[in-house]
Amino acid sequence: MRLLRVSAVLSSYVSHSPKMRLDYERIAMGIHPDLSSMPAEPLVAPMVGFAKSQKKGMANERHSHQCAQLYHVISGSAAVDTECGTYFVPPERALWIPPGLQHNGRYLSDTEIRFLYISPEIFPGLPDKPQVLHVTTLLRELILEFMSYPREEALEGPAARVAGVIVDQLKMLPATPLQLPMPSDRKLRALCQTIARCPADIQALADAASGAALSVRSFERKIKAETGMNYRTWCRQVKLFRALELLSMGSAVSDVADKLGYEGPSAFVATFRKAFGVTPGRYFSETSTD
Repeated sequence: MRLLRVSAVLSSYVSHSPKMRLDYERIAMGIHPDLSSMPAEPLVAPMVGFAKSQKKGMANERHSHQCAQLYHVISGSAAVDTECGTYFVPPERALWIPPGLQHNGRYLSDTEIRFLYISPEIFPGLPDKPQVLHVTTLLRELILEFMSYPREEALEGPAARVAGVIVDQLKMLPATPLQLPMPSDRKLRALCQTIARCPADIQALADAASGAALSVRSFERKIKAETGMNYRTWCRQVKLFRALELLSMGSAVSDVADKLGYEGPSAFVATFRKAFGVTPGRYFSETSTD
């Protein structure tokens, strides 16, 4: 009863202020008010949390951090552009960003995010390259538990122990295939950026090679060396990335198939299942319920 009375008082108190209302909603989700502000660097503890909401269409400027960052999407979806390529982060996935990596986020829908800033000096052995991780039920609950503590308590005690278990979990999680690598060669990068902007209109291999002033054999060898994929595979990945973005924003499978130039919904679903192991509907159902 006491909690209900306190909740009613707080609800009335914040009803006139959008910012205070947002803070109240986060408190109701178990997030400590300390975690509503961006942490300063150097960090005050080996691991520091930060909770943020972003509106659809928002994007931030290219930046980097002295520490590592776990970028956990609770709901919504985001694309993060880095010098290594673009990473798509749907619900219940998290992007690992190592220290010093320039990046910027783009929000494809209204998105709720939990950030963990982690000192690699205190927690060695974490990945040195960006990668998207599947957030297990255990890891999600650990992150939520860590978010319930004030930052000053993250130095020792229960919060510090939870942080240690989070790091142990991060070391065990496999990466998921949600990266679109970009070549560093200027001509190849320009070509790939053009395709990424309009994946429904992809040049034939010979035309792409000619546009890069290379023979077909040299073009294939060079793009494979710089992205780890041949041209056909890279273009298929572009389409799948765009499909994930459209699906995360609520587009129907038939509309996505048509917009991206697939022969029909069945061809798109078959390609999606081959890449991700499940159908589009099952994929987004699992991200919200796992």
